[in-house]
Amino acid sequence: MIIDAHQHFWHKVQGAEQGPGSRSRSYLPHHLGPILQSHTIDKTIAVQASPTLVENRFLLEMANKREEVIGVVGWVELEEPDALQQLAEFKEEPHFVGIRPMLQDLPSGWLLQRVVLHNLNKLANDAFPVDLQANPRHLPAIIELLKKIPHLHGVIDHLAKPPMDTGHMEPWASHMREIAEYPNIMCKISGLVPEKVGASWKMAAIFPYVEHVLEVFGPKRVMFGSDWPVCLKSASYPDIIQLFEDTVVYRLSEAEREDVYRNNACCFYKLNNES
Repeated sequence: MIIDAHQHFWHKVQGAEQGPGSRSRSYLPHHLGPILQSHTIDKTIAVQASPTLVENRFLLEMANKREEVIGVVGWVELEEPDALQQLAEFKEEPHFVGIRPMLQDLPSGWLLQRVVLHNLNKLANDAFPVDLQANPRHLPAIIELLKKIPHLHGVIDHLAKPPMDTGHMEPWASHMREIAEYPNIMCKISGLVPEKVGASWKMAAIFPYVEHVLEVFGPKRVMFGSDWPVCLKSASYPDIIQLFEDTVVYRLSEAEREDVYRNNACCFYKLNNES
């Protein structure tokens, strides 16, 4: 079984940026389903794309209707003292498997606020999954966060979006190596292509970043994610599958392939009933 551990659903928004992979079009399970079937992708994790509680309910509705959607990574406002009370409602839902603060839109130091730290520490005590939607500027703050909460059960989304367009590895590479020292942190090999409509990219430019993540995290702590439909801005779903095969899968044993395509996502998101 293959799990796509990172994709999104949304309804179109009037006045949104035009083009594939944007909010100018709806992307829903009936759009994704045939694509999954054609590539023998069995299950997916739907990740929130808007910081609202309404988004949680929307994604849970999708998961309750579609058997291929086995998990929802939602949102609560961790800056609010009652965040965990809000979260309790959703944790009652079996498909609700994690949360994701939208870090890429927040200041680098947001994670280190007192209330946010308090809430994240409570989540860490419960080993509740947290997706970290980081950019390179957030990585020093994540390192400080992990020094304070070393048992955080987290995953770095999209390799933290390193500067693949420039080819610069540092300081991103050193920061990721330090983060990987915390055994409860994983990394999604996802979001590898540009988020700009029609942008060009080359596997050779992406490969060093994927290679570094594999080196520091190892095949037991990375997982596959397509980032559909965002990926459609510069690539097709088949392109993403091939890119993952060319940069990750070719070097793995059969058991390691099962880990990165399935077992690691099941372990991180506690999908114990999946087979």
